[in-house]
Amino acid sequence: MKQTLLDKFMSKKGLYTSFWLIAIFMVTALIYFTATLQKEVPPIPQEVKSHSGEVLYTYDDVVEGKGYFQEFDLMDWGTMLGMGAYMGPDFTTDFFHHRAEYLYDYYGQQMYGKPSKDLTDIEREAVKERVKQDFHDQTKLLEKGVTYTDASAEAFKRNVTRLTDMLVNGDKERAFPGGVIYTEEAKKIAAFVDWSQLVASTIRPGTEGKVGEERTWSNNWPNEPLVDQDLSYNNHIVSLWEFLLLWTLTIIVIFLSYEYLFKKDEKLEPVLKVTSLFKSQKKLLKYIPIVSLLFVVQLFLGAYLAHLYADPTENFVFSQSILPFNVIRSMHTQLAILWVAVGWLVGGLLIAPWVANKDHKYPWLVDVLWAALVVVAVGSMIGLYMGATGQMRETWFWLGNEGRELINLGRLWDIGLVLGLVFWFLLIITLIKKASTNNPLVGTIIWSAFAIATLYIAGMMPIHKVMPNFTVDDYYRWWVIHLWVELTFELFAAGVIAFMTVSLGLISQKTAERVMFFELFLIMMAGTLGVGHHYWWQGLDEYWIAIGGIFSALEPLPLALMIVEAWKNQREQKHSGKTCKFSTPFMWIAGSAILNWIGAGFFGMVINTPTISYYSHGTYLIMPHGHIALLGAFGYISIAFLYMTSRSNAMANGWVWNDKWSKIGFWLLTIGVLLYALPTLMIGLEQTRIAAEIGYYYTRTREALDLVHGWMWFRILPDSLMLLGGVVIFIDLFVKTFMGKKAVEA
Repeated sequence: MKQTLLDKFMSKKGLYTSFWLIAIFMVTALIYFTATLQKEVPPIPQEVKSHSGEVLYTYDDVVEGKGYFQEFDLMDWGTMLGMGAYMGPDFTTDFFHHRAEYLYDYYGQQMYGKPSKDLTDIEREAVKERVKQDFHDQTKLLEKGVTYTDASAEAFKRNVTRLTDMLVNGDKERAFPGGVIYTEEAKKIAAFVDWSQLVASTIRPGTEGKVGEERTWSNNWPNEPLVDQDLSYNNHIVSLWEFLLLWTLTIIVIFLSYEYLFKKDEKLEPVLKVTSLFKSQKKLLKYIPIVSLLFVVQLFLGAYLAHLYADPTENFVFSQSILPFNVIRSMHTQLAILWVAVGWLVGGLLIAPWVANKDHKYPWLVDVLWAALVVVAVGSMIGLYMGATGQMRETWFWLGNEGRELINLGRLWDIGLVLGLVFWFLLIITLIKKASTNNPLVGTIIWSAFAIATLYIAGMMPIHKVMPNFTVDDYYRWWVIHLWVELTFELFAAGVIAFMTVSLGLISQKTAERVMFFELFLIMMAGTLGVGHHYWWQGLDEYWIAIGGIFSALEPLPLALMIVEAWKNQREQKHSGKTCKFSTPFMWIAGSAILNWIGAGFFGMVINTPTISYYSHGTYLIMPHGHIALLGAFGYISIAFLYMTSRSNAMANGWVWNDKWSKIGFWLLTIGVLLYALPTLMIGLEQTRIAAEIGYYYTRTREALDLVHGWMWFRILPDSLMLLGGVVIFIDLFVKTFMGKKAVEA
């Protein structure tokens, strides 16, 4: 029978070739856009002065202020151009809005002899046009310099006074205790914040006066009714196309999966049997309590943060002067990266000897890696705390915290983490290359592990100092967050899920390989330039809205379908009397694939379209996506590796194994994280409504959250379930790994 073009594409060889073709194309396109980056980013002016000639701040002040902004980790309290945490203000919008309010009063007095609040509607519209003229015609963000009107210069000075007071003395209503930042440091931070306000409020050169094309450097974000700044029509068109393409491609992917990928007549592989462990695998047992304990600590910190979100004026167990919100949030997010990454290291080191059918020449190197990771974990946490609390003013960049949300380790700890990942890769590859067969499932795991190790370096440029321009800095920060997590992590997850389902005798190797290559194709297609949906509002050009909007959240679908097939096969085997020795690891793998689709796919689409993102940027609406995707897609795989290691140890020792508490921990955590989506979704929807109807500034006020105060406290329920689940998992793993009993003794 003659093969059609579609048959050839969906064959293993066709999918493998397509993966490499799309990978080369996407990476080439990303390199091209990166090479032209400097032509589109907002400049830092040499100086900003008033119309009367007074220098307000300089290029050096902005760069120095950015350094202080990072040093004191303000991005883990508030946001900059919408990027960061949700407790404090969006600093950009704060300066923007208060400048506009001052100008209304200034020009109201100048034109009509009365303040803004006393203007009639007609007078107010006339004043608005004068304020817009000040913002858009008389203020230009250029590299050679910016000249403010005397009115805007005075507005800047008032903004500096207000921000300095808040940073030095604290903001008790929004859980910022103060007492760390000096006055002169705060004034430098104000220069950096005002630069971001210029990015958000001044017109991008080349678009002036063009109907339908005129926009600010931030593509008209945020929504500010005082100057008629709102969403452009192009965003709606891109959003429409994104939904249409997603619906169409979803149908196509489901059809191709069931028509070409899942074959019922293919022979399943023998189930993995473990009768003994290699020396290096035994050394992995000490990783289990460390990783699971880091997870529990992260959950405790999350519960602490949730309480402060609900009632920021009150202490929770500890004084906020000891445990400030921004420091604990930083530790909360960095611990997530650490325990997930180390759990994956365990998985790679567990699988490699089985594939090679031999052990490492020097098994003690696994101990060296363990010790190095403990040093990085402990040292980085101490650095995060001391750096952000002002105890490392001279060494914060190297030993403290970088102050960039989600990529916050001091540079020395960054380097240590990369070296650990590279060392892990070398341990595995030196063993795998000696394997007698070329297994594409394992090959995907190994080479995606190499990409995980090397791509992290993108967030370390320049390696010796702070990146001067925030927009450029954030461009590469998202390389790590998005390309690390939604590309290389997804590639690793695809290989792991395929390998595990084959090893457990639930999916044939041929089916797993086809599904995995199809998944890799979709990940490269959607995940590479999909990084653009983070670039819409922080200073990059408008074409990123089209690029980032079209590449969406389709890639988790094939893996979810494969897990459904594996679950159906497991159920059939169970009904026929067969038992699955690795049912607990499979439960976590299955949960990973499903939560990946829910978190990355479903909740990713909630916020990905430009129309929704414009109003929900920097709101709670982002939290269901971030928490479910990270925990489900990647955290569950890490936990699966821990249980896989513990189960293998129990089998090798002939110990009794009971899934009861494992299942209890799984369901407590899973129900908790899914339930967590409800209050954060409701809070985020209310914030988004406020941003659309009365302006983004009001979204970030405490008054906006008071409208949904009940949902803030509702978080106690899901947070408690997750915390209890984490504790159950830690105890369960510890008992199963170190306190097992022989079957005959039982």
